[in-house]
Amino acid sequence: MPAEGIKLLEHADILRFEEITKFARAAVAAGFSRIRLTGGEPLVRKDIVTLVKAIASIKGLKDLSLTTNGILLEKYALPLKEAGLTRVNISLDSLDKETYAKMTRGADVKRVLRGIEKAISAGLTPVKLNAVIIKGLNEDIGALLKLVFKHPVDLRFIELMPYKDYDYSFVPYCQLKKTIEKMGKLSAVKTGNGKGPAKYFKLQGAKGRIGFISGVSQEFCNDCNRLRLTSDGKLRGCLFSEHEIDIKKRLREGASDKELKSLITQAVLLKPKEHPLFERKIKRKEMSRIGG
Repeated sequence: MPAEGIKLLEHADILRFEEITKFARAAVAAGFSRIRLTGGEPLVRKDIVTLVKAIASIKGLKDLSLTTNGILLEKYALPLKEAGLTRVNISLDSLDKETYAKMTRGADVKRVLRGIEKAISAGLTPVKLNAVIIKGLNEDIGALLKLVFKHPVDLRFIELMPYKDYDYSFVPYCQLKKTIEKMGKLSAVKTGNGKGPAKYFKLQGAKGRIGFISGVSQEFCNDCNRLRLTSDGKLRGCLFSEHEIDIKKRLREGASDKELKSLITQAVLLKPKEHPLFERKIKRKEMSRIGG
């Protein structure tokens, strides 16, 4: 998030729960079997448990997950599970109190750790921990690695995705992999489920797994099966593409399920062959506006 903050949207500018649910129902009818609620921070949305329950009830949906910073997870883990949430992804870039507070502008990492334990006990598994490593800031990953020995979690290292000009402060996954291999042998794990871009490994003696998502050094565009619906109702096939379909406008004009399915197909066909990540002149929204 920009240090100076962002201009907040008016309530009328964001999708209502019934609009999100209607779109989700159309997406499942079109062939999507997995949905993830992300943000911003979805747990600050009023009555988020109600939305989870509505989406979880859609026939044909196989997996409903949620990405969170974990700050409020201790409170919401059990209600979310009872509402039908399958699992959670938790952003956790450092276990060092000062480093975490610096990266999050003041948050308390202890609250996240309590949230992780609550999520595991509630059955929101596999719990996935997402860490973005940045040169000179949180490169010491020793404490994070201890989590896979303590808990059966997936610890995923995600390369920094620049949202403006190309940023050389990202740490390539191959460098992190070499660092981790100094602690013990890493054995590749075949997931075979096609659920995402992470490459998984098992560290000898660990309860959990290590994952790498290398969207910068080794792009995975050919395997990308994601669409993103932003909070203000724009459907995007790629985070780094400016192609958007105004779903909110169509919903408020009374679009039928058939029309929504057609728009979803259109968004899939508009997915670019590769992301324009390294084109410095491209104009694109900041990630905080898209929900990255």
